[in-house]
Amino acid sequence: MAASKDHSTTINEIRDGLMDDWNVLENVFRLLQREDTFCMDPEKWGQQKIVPFLQPDKLKERINLKVRETENPSLAEIEKLCQEVIHYSVKTSHGRFHNQLFGQLDPFGLAGSLITEAMNGSSYTYEVAPVFSLIETELISTVSQLAGYKNGDGIFGPGGSTSNMYGMVLARYKFAPSVKTAGMFGMKPLVLFTSDQSHYSFVKAANWLGLGSDNCVAVKTNERGQMRLDDLEAKIVEAKARGGQPFFVNCTAGTTVLGAFDDINGAADVAERHGLWLHVDACLGGAVLLSHKNRSLLAGLERANSFAWNPHKSLGVPMQCSMFLTREQDRLLERCNSAEAHYLFQQDKFYDVSYDTGNKSVQCGRKIDAFKFWLMLKARGYGKYGHLIDHAIDMSRLLEDKVRQRSDRFRLVLQRHEYSNVCFWYIPKAMRVSKKEETPEWWERLYTVAPKIKEQMIYSGSLMVGYSPLKSQNFGNFFRMVLTCFPVLKSEELDFILDEIERLGEKIVI
Repeated sequence: MAASKDHSTTINEIRDGLMDDWNVLENVFRLLQREDTFCMDPEKWGQQKIVPFLQPDKLKERINLKVRETENPSLAEIEKLCQEVIHYSVKTSHGRFHNQLFGQLDPFGLAGSLITEAMNGSSYTYEVAPVFSLIETELISTVSQLAGYKNGDGIFGPGGSTSNMYGMVLARYKFAPSVKTAGMFGMKPLVLFTSDQSHYSFVKAANWLGLGSDNCVAVKTNERGQMRLDDLEAKIVEAKARGGQPFFVNCTAGTTVLGAFDDINGAADVAERHGLWLHVDACLGGAVLLSHKNRSLLAGLERANSFAWNPHKSLGVPMQCSMFLTREQDRLLERCNSAEAHYLFQQDKFYDVSYDTGNKSVQCGRKIDAFKFWLMLKARGYGKYGHLIDHAIDMSRLLEDKVRQRSDRFRLVLQRHEYSNVCFWYIPKAMRVSKKEETPEWWERLYTVAPKIKEQMIYSGSLMVGYSPLKSQNFGNFFRMVLTCFPVLKSEELDFILDEIERLGEKIVI
């Protein structure tokens, strides 16, 4: 009886305190608003660290992470805890955060994200997400038309890796529909082809789908990072000769490191010749769909059977926002992924059930990711985002020019990148020698520079730029700077980036 009384008391305390608990939202929003003010204002970028970095053991000392059975903090203590979490987190909307393929948020996108989080809906039926279901359908239609798909279909998924896997699952289903029910027993090994600079999600998908990572064949790339079509053709022939069944080719539109765009038209010719599904991983470069000056980078996209695009990359849509689209008809996406969950997708509902999207998805509960992107497009029109992506690419070309002007201290990996990626090495003063003295040992030392400068960046909190090796080209570590639509940079900010790398570089010991 005592336990029952304690339970009732606890429930009553929670119920009576709920209205007061909601007050935490106003103060937390104020904390976030203060952070965003610093992040969005270029005049204040130098006044706030991107992250006050601490090693894990030190950070665990600063924030009480332990969760106990009994907790009874005040609202003030909860707000202080939220403040500490915000303080020690990376400010990805800081104008000098260039570490990933995404950056500062579009405020309209953030507004949309706040609304969907507060509404706490799920995108599987029109019944529980009426407006959001219509919005997702409208966006799929709009982007399909931009891509050249007359009657495209698609779904929003939890990131580019899943969107790419949708393409593989759909291709497998079209090639062998019986796989859905009978599995792959007794079949020839299904083989897919993608460049050696493509995203690692294809190897992971081959594992998850039971194809085996050995059947994800890496195709050689040229010096610009583009898939070689002659090697693609040769690898398809080789796979057939050893008893495999080729079924899927992936083109990359904007590789992760160099930002390279494969020749989609050329790959489509090869795929059509061998009867293969052509998918385009445009998770990074899909923003070019909106471009006024660079749309030709996606020439041939209309010939692909499917493609994936992450608007959270480049455009400033809040994480995460990822689309999978296909030009295939006859409800192929739905037939591939449906499981006839009658408790959720009843066919005798009181509305048009064609707007229930859940049968097309591998997920059940699904976050409403379409709305924040839709709100951005409604606020600005996609033409303005076309100007913004063109500006980001223009700024990347200007950054290349500025790197060339400091050729004694910097070295470009590519003389001209295709997208908004710019890759380069920094050469410390102690290593500035003549070309004849740039021995293999010299290059090995140079490859250690970027990680050491990155360490200085993180501790100073003044700048975040990523670095990467490129094994397919036998390159060691170099900086990979990626410009996005937000922040809308000016020329002088590019000078700051190079100046700061130089300043930090002079502190390191090689």
